Amino acid sequence: MSGVGTTDGVSMANGERRYLAFDIGGTKIASGVVSLPSVDSLAQPVVADVEMIPTLADRGGDDVRERLVEFAVRRIERCAHDGVDIVGVGIGSAGVVDSSSGVILSATDLMPGWAGQHITAAVGEATGLPVHMVGDVGAHGIGEALYGAGRGYPIMLSVGVGTGIGGAVVDHGRLITGAHGVAGHVGHMPHGLGTGMRCSCGTTSGHIEPVASGTGIADLFESRRPDDVAPAANAAAIARRAAAGERYAVEILTMSARALGECLAGMGNLIDPAAIVLSGSVVNAGEVWWRALREGFADGALPLLRSTPLLRGRLGGDAPLIGAAAAFAAYSDICHA
Repeated sequence: MSGVGTTDGVSMANGERRYLAFDIGGTKIASGVVSLPSVDSLAQPVVADVEMIPTLADRGGDDVRERLVEFAVRRIERCAHDGVDIVGVGIGSAGVVDSSSGVILSATDLMPGWAGQHITAAVGEATGLPVHMVGDVGAHGIGEALYGAGRGYPIMLSVGVGTGIGGAVVDHGRLITGAHGVAGHVGHMPHGLGTGMRCSCGTTSGHIEPVASGTGIADLFESRRPDDVAPAANAAAIARRAAAGERYAVEILTMSARALGECLAGMGNLIDPAAIVLSGSVVNAGEVWWRALREGFADGALPLLRSTPLLRGRLGGDAPLIGAAAAFAAYSDICHA
């Protein structure tokens, strides 16, 4: 559906066309009706009629696919009832996505049985609409690059730090996916802090995700916790305790964020982005986290890259829906060129 390695930038001759967008994650599947303005204008996209259902990933990939199709059909029927004309469906999905075939190439343990699912064909056959799919983190990156914190920066690295860690490289509105669809996998950058900690991809050789994602921060805290320190329920609790000055919480949050910053520096040295945009629940961890992240980045980045801005994403949960719609619009423009 799109050229290998890229999803071309949006050529906005789309007026007020509306797209039905989906964001498929390990916890929930979100959907919204997205109206896209021209990227040359100062207007922002409008995301309306947002609805969510649980992914229930532990039931397996077939079950997730079937419930996604039912969800899509129900959404299209509602749009038709309300007189909303939908021109196409954009999907951002967890896992490594082959946009040209609409198939999930691989997925981590967070989505068992998701690899091999023919999502584009299933949704297209059920709805009768054209469908285009990209990775969920890629969709998020496209949204932030075209309409969010990355707007105006020609090359952007988008990083999502939540339950896991994902990333996307967006070059002048194009999603760079690489030869195997895995470009931008920030969470699987190597770092010594992760050695011995099991990553969602299965390795214990030392990836950053199992020590710097929301889940990873909590695991790191527990793995090193002294007997005289109370357990923490999650990363948010650790961040609150760090903000209150608890020494061990500050130590763990600093250690984790600094390691992530060093990994971002490594990626920055490789791709030379104009900006790095960070989104997800962990970016709310407070000043301790941001300071350590920036220090780690500055220490690892080449001198010319040290001034690269590390920005907080602006679009929140709307970013992947906007990006999925924008990716479909680009795909549609290519097909009709």
